Amino acid sequence: GSKDGSIQEVNVSPCPTQPCLLHKGTSYSINVTFASKIESQGSKARVYGEMLHVDIPFPIPEPDGCKSGIQCPIQKGHSYSYLNKLPVKSEYPSIKLIVKWELVDDQDQMLFCWKIPVQITS
Repeated sequence: GSKDGSIQEVNVSPCPTQPCLLHKGTSYSINVTFASKIESQGSKARVYGEMLHVDIPFPIPEPDGCKSGIQCPIQKGHSYSYLNKLPVKSEYPSIKLIVKWELVDDQDQMLFCWKIPVQITS
């Protein structure tokens, strides 16, 4: 689903095996290296928990990609390292789901989109 960029590497840490075991009350590091196919003044992350084919918005503390390791404006043909945190709140249910992470450009087009299976656990 990455229209305006291409992903080179996705790293979720710590997550030695999939599905990632996400412990409640813990934050996980997200690092995505991607190349942009377009120019964009800014970028914004949208994160969802996917359950039974329904996307439930997953709030993250910093949705602004320009404050998450990306030097803005984004330039065509350049590679960027996007860095963020995925906080797992203690009130989340203990379930298996898919985390879907999108980064959109200033035209609301996809710079990248990736999914990872997770298991939320206490």
